[in-house]
Amino acid sequence: MYRVNNQTSILSYWTFRYLIILCIGLLLIASASLWGIRQVSMENRMQTAGLLAQEIADRVAGPDGAIHISPDLEDLFENRKRFFKLNVGMCLIVMDNDGTLLFSIPKLTQSEMEHKLNDDLSDASSPDFRAAVVPIEHEGEQIGQVALLQPKKALMHISSEAKLFLAVMLISVTGLGWLTIYLLSRKLSRPIRRIMTAAKQISEGRYDIRLETDAKEREINELLISFKDMAGRLKQLEHSRAVMLAGVSHELKTPVTSIKALVHAVREEVVNGEEAGEFLDTALKETERLQRMVADLLDYNSLAAGIVHIHHDRLAAVPLISEIVYQWKLVQGDEVAEPELCLPDKPFDLAGDPLRIQQIIVNLLNNCLHARHPARTLSIQVELSARDDGMAEIAVTDNGTGIKPEDRELVFERFFRGDNNRCRGLGLGLTFSLLLARSMGGNLALRDSSEEGSTFVLTLPVQR
Repeated sequence: MYRVNNQTSILSYWTFRYLIILCIGLLLIASASLWGIRQVSMENRMQTAGLLAQEIADRVAGPDGAIHISPDLEDLFENRKRFFKLNVGMCLIVMDNDGTLLFSIPKLTQSEMEHKLNDDLSDASSPDFRAAVVPIEHEGEQIGQVALLQPKKALMHISSEAKLFLAVMLISVTGLGWLTIYLLSRKLSRPIRRIMTAAKQISEGRYDIRLETDAKEREINELLISFKDMAGRLKQLEHSRAVMLAGVSHELKTPVTSIKALVHAVREEVVNGEEAGEFLDTALKETERLQRMVADLLDYNSLAAGIVHIHHDRLAAVPLISEIVYQWKLVQGDEVAEPELCLPDKPFDLAGDPLRIQQIIVNLLNNCLHARHPARTLSIQVELSARDDGMAEIAVTDNGTGIKPEDRELVFERFFRGDNNRCRGLGLGLTFSLLLARSMGGNLALRDSSEEGSTFVLTLPVQR
């Protein structure tokens, strides 16, 4: 038995890989989400800082066009910071148009303010700070400006509650995704395991398998039904093979025994003169029958192995079929009536091997002869016709005993012989003919059979 290393179940295989892919995908999504949340948080906080700076600018602008710093400005600033949940590292600067520092939180000197503004705001893309600058106006003229500076790290800060919510959401999605693929994989693996167990039983020669075909999924249920039907078919074929093989062995043994007995009788001079010649003639006929059986076996094996070469020549259909039927009638003599030929008015060509076509049709005609009804005269009809799909049909119909309903699906099986088969052959004729037809791009099928007779149809491609 072949064994493959590092094998695992389909349940473990898919759930483990899906979990890895899911985790990687969610980590990427989480990273992108965190970056997006930080950017949005920063923009929202900058807008809030701008609103606060605008409020302060409105409060410090006096009606006389001067900047007045209210004593409660610091309390207002702290209250707004707590209300809007702004960071504690914020710096507020109020100055006039000349750049003179008027007010700051935290307290700064003029030089510290100038140094801070020059270092932090000289580059608009400063990696450390972002500033919201609002002009102080009186009657449309700028009299100063308010600047709110905030560290970027504080602006992009995400609260622990938001991080916890995001982590719980990712863990929940991961668990739900893993549970989903686990349940699906387990549901899919159950019928596969049942089929695997049934296949193992079949490999051990046990064809009576029990396979429940109750899956809700259409594809899986069809697979189970097909496998169950296959097992039943294999059981039937195995039984037929055993029975037919026993029959074939008996058929091969019968002529050998008969030949041995006849030759032994002549050699021991049990019979003499004219009677001895009759014994030898009978032995010769048995030898010919044995030779024909062996030839059938060899032809079948050669074709099944692909050794027989098939030609695909251009053949005139009407003359070919007429000549085949005529030659077969010459061999039969006056014992058989002339087969009725139904030929088309418009000639056409076939693509195939003339020798193989003759083998198939002669085999069908011989089967008609063997299936003749004892109470009526044998009548055979051969009809040639062309179809619209580029194929031609050669239908051979007889008025014989017909084929039993239970045997109609088995007539093309190897070594199959019906109960009413009196040809005493190996049961390879129709099987061999079917293989020949398919090798030429056609087919051979039983169209109809009843107590009034049977019709076999040979299909061959038309040469365009």
